[in-house]
Amino acid sequence: MYLTIFEEIVQTLHHDYAGCIDKKGWDSPNFYRNKISRIQEQGNMTDHTFVEIVEDYLLDFKDLHMSFRKSGQDQSINYVGFNVRRYEDSLFVVSNTKEKRVQPGEYITALDGISIPQLVETHKRRLMETQAERENWSSILTRYETALVTDQVGQTFTIDLRNYEKERYQAEYSLNELSPDTLLFKLTDFMDHHAISSLLDEKSHLLKSCDHLVIDVRLNKGGNDLVYFKLLPYLFEGEEIDLNDFNSDRMLTNCTERNVELRVEFLKNLQPSIKDENTLNQLNALIRKLEENKGKGFVELDLAGMEESLLIKTKEGPKNIIILTDVYCGSSGDSFVEICKNSSKVTVIGRPTMGLNDYSNLAVRNWGDQFELWYPTSKLSRVDKGEGMSGLGIQPDHYIPWSKEHIKEDIDLKKAIDMIT
Repeated sequence: MYLTIFEEIVQTLHHDYAGCIDKKGWDSPNFYRNKISRIQEQGNMTDHTFVEIVEDYLLDFKDLHMSFRKSGQDQSINYVGFNVRRYEDSLFVVSNTKEKRVQPGEYITALDGISIPQLVETHKRRLMETQAERENWSSILTRYETALVTDQVGQTFTIDLRNYEKERYQAEYSLNELSPDTLLFKLTDFMDHHAISSLLDEKSHLLKSCDHLVIDVRLNKGGNDLVYFKLLPYLFEGEEIDLNDFNSDRMLTNCTERNVELRVEFLKNLQPSIKDENTLNQLNALIRKLEENKGKGFVELDLAGMEESLLIKTKEGPKNIIILTDVYCGSSGDSFVEICKNSSKVTVIGRPTMGLNDYSNLAVRNWGDQFELWYPTSKLSRVDKGEGMSGLGIQPDHYIPWSKEHIKEDIDLKKAIDMIT
């Protein structure tokens, strides 16, 4: 069974994945076929082991927008109960949830007796980054048994690392006053169209009357670009904006039969949550175009009929907008920041976003209720010109390097308030 599913994954990535032409020959499926066969012969194969093997195979494609998991689970279901970020040669604990033996501000200098600089070299393929502050160590920590920790007064101790089930993710959409003339808008994803739209309706009077708006998308897991369209009118000057003016890249969609079926199914599932007629028209136009091009391979979808809906009439809004960004902002979060940078009212501060959108518009292929493969079906033409954003992200106007001081206070928000005052 596992080998059959693996063959179908390989076939999907060689035929349906948006990078199937650009990355042809990058992967080594035979190595993983043999590994799966060997473990099965030994009688040691489990669902968890299979997921780990496939995730390792996906690293060949160097695409953070791609993942394989047990159905219905978050991407990383097991973790060590706390989160770290590398600063210089140590992994600093930035938050702890289930693991209380370590505290924020303490730092790890070795795992299983191996120093962090050595581990960076060992896991270079998995980290896929050249800057410490952009590295994701979550899946690496689960591979080790002990950590050497230094506490806040310089004492060192060793803990055995335990695996915990990760808490289910809870989205946050909040709009609150920082001061009488300044609002803080926090958006941790663009997934729930109804919730974000309702919040904007409820707080529209505040958006129209405030002088300054800080938008926090430092942690934004993406979702659907259509979800943030209702916010854009408050963020631009002039009478209207044409979103086409902000995009010089052509988007090519791999309209294989499988991709069209999966994407249309996903988009139709979104329909009940969308109350805005303009957004619904955009969605239906996209569905029609996908169905018209089914089986045609890479196509630049001619979204005639959507052109008018990409003309957005502006609304009275804040005079000054600061957007806080970080590497944990990706996918539709990337797109949101990239569009907003075209507004004369917007200043972006913090660290570059994740930069996932060279390959986007994810499809989800399921194997019953057992496994699911998430992979991009579209690519931007800048990839063909060698101008992709992978590993770079959307650059802020004012870069604030991450440091251990960020654990104690919100330096980015403090900077935003300083800029306002």
